[in-house]
Amino acid sequence: MEKSPDRLRVLEKIKELEMQGKFDIDAEEDPPTVPLEPDEIEFVKNKRRDKLKANGATWIAEKYVNNLVRKNKLIIKDVVGLENLKNIEGGAIITCNHFNPFDCFTVEKVFRMTEHSKKKTLYKIIREGNYTNFPGFYGFLFRNCHTLPLSTNKQTMIKLLKSVDEILANGDFILIYPEQSLWWNYKKPKPLKSGAFRFASKNNVPIVPIFITMKETDIIGDDGFPIMEYYVHIEKPIYKDENLTEKENSEIMKNKNYEIWKKIYEDFYQVPLEYLCDNDILKEKIYG
Repeated sequence: MEKSPDRLRVLEKIKELEMQGKFDIDAEEDPPTVPLEPDEIEFVKNKRRDKLKANGATWIAEKYVNNLVRKNKLIIKDVVGLENLKNIEGGAIITCNHFNPFDCFTVEKVFRMTEHSKKKTLYKIIREGNYTNFPGFYGFLFRNCHTLPLSTNKQTMIKLLKSVDEILANGDFILIYPEQSLWWNYKKPKPLKSGAFRFASKNNVPIVPIFITMKETDIIGDDGFPIMEYYVHIEKPIYKDENLTEKENSEIMKNKNYEIWKKIYEDFYQVPLEYLCDNDILKEKIYG
């Protein structure tokens, strides 16, 4: 089957961005961002109607994901370290590398392998445009499946930050992609932003690092590329140091998270982690 020209362009764009050290820019064209006003969203679904709508959308999403699994469009080959997620007692931030829209479904699927799914909710941080301006079925999921869109509106962001505090205090989980970009089928960990780790430090909750590795299968997708099978690595939680400041903790937790992902990458693929960009640019991106 001929490979999709769009996919080939994305892969070339990823290569260009990596060479330039622009790791936090999406390689694909996103829908334009439409600002989200604070009265257009309730981040925490406390009202009965909102809860029913969110639960209904989550049920639809779960059926959709199960169908993807049945058709071998989403292949979760192995999950390592599930106990590291099971043993969390209160709230937590889950971090994951971002390389495919289906990686969110993968984390949700893994979350449902634990008892947490009976009592806790997994919220997901997403980009504003995905919530306000994404069409079709995926747009429906973005707007209704316990998502927390970041916003260019200051008041909406203040509301979001308060909601994050409430969610974590309630003992729920939040999935954040700290790389802040989606690069299709990109295997390497990208430099991380500090937001997820500030949330964890401020709210005294752990970071649960998840890194998904992948291998090609002999199944060819609609885009002409092999379907990847996923190996989900769940590492031990990273906790803050009570003797350090919030800022110090967020930086240390971020660097620990990156080093954990780096080790998983090198152990799984049996190659050293190297990038196409200049090393000085890379060090600044990773360690600030």
